[in-house]
Amino acid sequence: MPLSLAGKAAVLCSFLCVSVSILSIAKAEDPYRFFDWNVTYGFIYPLGVRQQGILINGQFPGPDIHSVTNDNLIINVYNSLDEPFLLSWNGIQQRRNSYEDGVFGTTCPIPPGKNFTYILQVKDQIGSFYYFPSLGFHKAAGAFGGIRILSRPRIPVPFDDPAGDYTILIGDWYLSNHTDLKAVLDGGRKLPFPDGILINGRGRNGYYLTVEQGKTYRLRISNVGLQNSLNFRIQNHKMKLVEVEGTHTLQTTYSSLDIHVGQSYSVLFTADQPGLDYYIVVTSRFTSTVLNTTGILHYSNSAGAVSGPFPGGPTIEVDWSLNQARSIRTNLTASGPRPNPQGSYHYGMINTTRTLIVASSAGQVNGKQRYGVNSVSFIAPDTPMKIADYFKIQGVFKENGLADRPYGGGLYLDTAVLTVPYRAYVEIVFQNDEDILQSWHLDGYSFFVVGMDGGQWTTASRNLYNLRDAVARCTTQVYPKAWTAIYIPLDNVGMWNLRTEFWARQYLGQQFYLRVYTDSTSLRDEYPIPKNALLCGRASGRRTRPL
Repeated sequence: MPLSLAGKAAVLCSFLCVSVSILSIAKAEDPYRFFDWNVTYGFIYPLGVRQQGILINGQFPGPDIHSVTNDNLIINVYNSLDEPFLLSWNGIQQRRNSYEDGVFGTTCPIPPGKNFTYILQVKDQIGSFYYFPSLGFHKAAGAFGGIRILSRPRIPVPFDDPAGDYTILIGDWYLSNHTDLKAVLDGGRKLPFPDGILINGRGRNGYYLTVEQGKTYRLRISNVGLQNSLNFRIQNHKMKLVEVEGTHTLQTTYSSLDIHVGQSYSVLFTADQPGLDYYIVVTSRFTSTVLNTTGILHYSNSAGAVSGPFPGGPTIEVDWSLNQARSIRTNLTASGPRPNPQGSYHYGMINTTRTLIVASSAGQVNGKQRYGVNSVSFIAPDTPMKIADYFKIQGVFKENGLADRPYGGGLYLDTAVLTVPYRAYVEIVFQNDEDILQSWHLDGYSFFVVGMDGGQWTTASRNLYNLRDAVARCTTQVYPKAWTAIYIPLDNVGMWNLRTEFWARQYLGQQFYLRVYTDSTSLRDEYPIPKNALLCGRASGRRTRPL
């Protein structure tokens, strides 16, 4: 339950009292922000029908996390559910500390009736992100919320402070309980089409945003859904893109934005229209049946409510979306979390040391639907792999159990880990040979999206790369029958999840882990396992550190 002052002091000491070395690395002078969260079931009515949701402190969606670059976040999570629970942090890089990543490959679940205190630092980060529940199919029931990391006061931001700053969480939604959806997948079947779309947990016209005429506002929009790409627009208003997952972008103006599953965008818009109410519109993309929902943008001096049909938008047009994606570039002159310009890191002048070609695989294994990567369908081990690696427990995962590129073999089950050396500079190509758009995410990192195009990737495709101002982010889309290439400097030691953001496919095996490894034992390369780490599986009963 919520921590007392003594409890907070004890947690703080567990982080700060490890050693003088860690204290100097973690920069103890950075502020600490404490959060006490109780995770419960509760009835919600997002589409007008009662269903069981997962709430945090009674809220659906959960509370926002507001922070500033380098803040230390102490988040005590009490699990009042009747099943294990974990939260993960979509885009928070967890420098040298993958133990706190909150996915089963790194972190033991919080047992029912127990608590766990996450100790995170938003080290050298700014921007818009979100958190979500990572186990099973909890994401289909709620427990997600926004994360914003503001720049430190002395770091210039490339736009004026807005009159308001709002989190907008959009996503497709099912009326079925998350346990029923999980049972469908466990039975070897595919999920049906979703029932609707939510804006901040509400259905049609349920979300209401009041603005004052002439003022400019910031929206931090994240697609927290399960599968569908969504288009976001505001009737009669333009949006200026200013930030994508921690990167200040060229300030390009759009009438609507495609936001794919797992992605976060930050836009400015000005209330420059006559004093009325206007539709906020979210519609599905690349689907034969178009899902849609609306919210209301209400001017404080409004003379009339919204009426009539909402404005249309793109539906299945791939080229339109591809061209928009290519137009999103880094603002090279803006400062990031530090006062140096974002363009001071010349990522395109570094030679890559390894190329991985990643392609999804689908098929039946033992009579049940499964998905995988390069023919390997991931199965969760009995012990988190990062913890097994720390204790040198053998047989938990298969090191280098994934081929560097697709080889056309049949789909099979394994606990696949790909070991890559610390400080390597890796090129990953996501090859999509399917007719659907896909979305991929890498924990622990921000990568450069250097290229995307239709057809099969070849070495000649590198001639199309943007090696100057490609946007750095943590989630990227891959269009149907197309490829997307990224560059990653592997500067964060740990065990990091690379996964599809299509949650049913992730649950059924379309993921693996990058083990970024070094022989160094320096605390500057990786922190030791936290003293409060939960231990489970074959690690149960062990001590995190010698006495």
